[in-house]
Amino acid sequence: MKHLYRVVRCPKGTAPGYLPWHHLWLALGLTALGLLLGWLTMPLAAVSSPDLSAQDLWAWYLSSGDLWYRNLLPPVLLIWLMYFLTGRCWLSYLLTALPALGVALANYFKIQLRGDPLLASDLKLISEAGGIVGNYSLDMTPLIQQTLGWAALGLVLALLLLPRGLRRRDIRIFGLLSAAAVMGTAFLTLYCNEASYRRTTAGSELVNPWSDTEVFVSHGVLYPFLYSVQDMLPVPPEGYQEAVASSALERYPEEAIPEDQKVSVVGIMLEAFCDLTDFPALAEQEGVQEVYAPWHALEEESVSGDLLTNIFAGGTVDTEWCFLTGYSQYEEFRNDVDSYVWYFDWQGYQTRGGHPGFGWFYNRQNVNQFLGFQEYWFTENHYGELVDPVEAQWNSDLLLVDEIVKDLRSCLDGEGRPVFSFSVSYQNHGPYEWTYTANETYLDPKTSGLPEESCYVFNNYLHGVNITISAMTLLAQQLEEMEELGIIPSFFAAHLWYWGDIHVENFGARRAASISPLGAAERLGLSYTLHQDTPVIQPDMLESVWCAVNRVTRSGAVLGPEYRVSPCAALRAVTANAAYQYRMEGRRGTLAPGKAADLVLLDRDPTAVPPEDIRGIRVLETIKNGVRVFQA
Repeated sequence: MKHLYRVVRCPKGTAPGYLPWHHLWLALGLTALGLLLGWLTMPLAAVSSPDLSAQDLWAWYLSSGDLWYRNLLPPVLLIWLMYFLTGRCWLSYLLTALPALGVALANYFKIQLRGDPLLASDLKLISEAGGIVGNYSLDMTPLIQQTLGWAALGLVLALLLLPRGLRRRDIRIFGLLSAAAVMGTAFLTLYCNEASYRRTTAGSELVNPWSDTEVFVSHGVLYPFLYSVQDMLPVPPEGYQEAVASSALERYPEEAIPEDQKVSVVGIMLEAFCDLTDFPALAEQEGVQEVYAPWHALEEESVSGDLLTNIFAGGTVDTEWCFLTGYSQYEEFRNDVDSYVWYFDWQGYQTRGGHPGFGWFYNRQNVNQFLGFQEYWFTENHYGELVDPVEAQWNSDLLLVDEIVKDLRSCLDGEGRPVFSFSVSYQNHGPYEWTYTANETYLDPKTSGLPEESCYVFNNYLHGVNITISAMTLLAQQLEEMEELGIIPSFFAAHLWYWGDIHVENFGARRAASISPLGAAERLGLSYTLHQDTPVIQPDMLESVWCAVNRVTRSGAVLGPEYRVSPCAALRAVTANAAYQYRMEGRRGTLAPGKAADLVLLDRDPTAVPPEDIRGIRVLETIKNGVRVFQA
């Protein structure tokens, strides 16, 4: 026992012969403590996603030695780095346990509360974490308690069993540099390797490959977290050359908007808004249909469709700023950045915006000035006087719309210049309570067949959505009462023929009928144009005219006959209206003295033949600038 004591503790005055054995004990002990911390992160990963079987996920971990290696290695390397830096076993253990277990616990709670994993880029928002966590309750499960208990035991062992360690400074410096070099090499070779990451991803029988969260946890915690670090580093696209890009950009100079074509533009990004009728389990529920009926009516009167966003759960600002700038990732803009806002500012517009949340969130209060907003309202400078920040989470969309309209009227009545307004709502943001808090019952467990708790969540969510839809309906009505905005929509009418049946299959006959609603635009007095998506389909204007007039699918079905237009209207859309939309009405689009002699001679009159025969009309001759360029 005396010899074991001297090996383990190695107090001052110990015979030199014991030092090599002590150093061996130190090496084994520190490595074991690092392995312990890495091990403790894995159960937290296995149980983090409520959509996955923790047992199946754990079995996947056990079957993949590569995953264990990549998850255990980081704390082992870090604990040695910290040891060579501090010279204290207990301190190196503590400085390793805090980030390793911190990442694992933060990932667990973030998935539980928000449904998305912890990425390295989330560290940019660490100063905001306190304000976010305050809205949630963190459940200290038995597993978390056990994890913290084992971590505390590791600290006790580091204090009692590894007290002395290495004293020579030169060895520690050498060890510090070596550990740093190994960590850097490991990161570049092991944790930035996309091929290895894909190879160690669980199969589709276990995880949904389209779910970032499920793919993430199939790798553990530390491995995918370190893999996400590279996403924080800007990498130019393959083959990118700055000179070539600059040359290409110069070919498309920014053009001014003619004064007679300037219209006000109002954009609203709705927080957590989803059409639940898209889901088969809810589509036939009468209460759900009732909520979304006004929304579907708006869709039928408008140009509408589905949006594919660049984020999945969380990271609202990425979509917000992607829309305004084209950049797909969140950046802390510290200088003026190209955006729609600056363009409209350059065109003499009044640029406005609002969000009934705190300005410090995503640092909007500082960043928005670099996006070009002349004025932007937050809780701190406007909405806080109108609605409590907590209440805004559940009931603020009507207020938001009301303030947008008031500001729009004020700007137009004041300076008279057109307005570009872009706002982000806050209503309907989670968490969604598992207890009943809504005033209305849309889904009943007895009639819907859904679990009681699920019905509570849906009812609470639908209550907010109902308010949101009412606000959007009111906004549409109010804008219609204002002066004509001069919007010129462009429809891809060929969608009706090529993909109309697919739309019916995917979205149902009702929603599919409203695609490319040319008739609705005509009834609203809007000028509109027709376009193709070449090379998806071949450029054929007569085919587009035929589609707009007949609205027939490949199967012979007619989609939305109420949205048909006359042959004259369709021809005007691809001639006079198109020239006007391109600001070339003074040179093209109609036959008049002084305009370009661009003519197409047809073998039949599109306005005289049966509508179904328009597609078969042949082009006999094409004249461009008075010169014949084609003859059949």
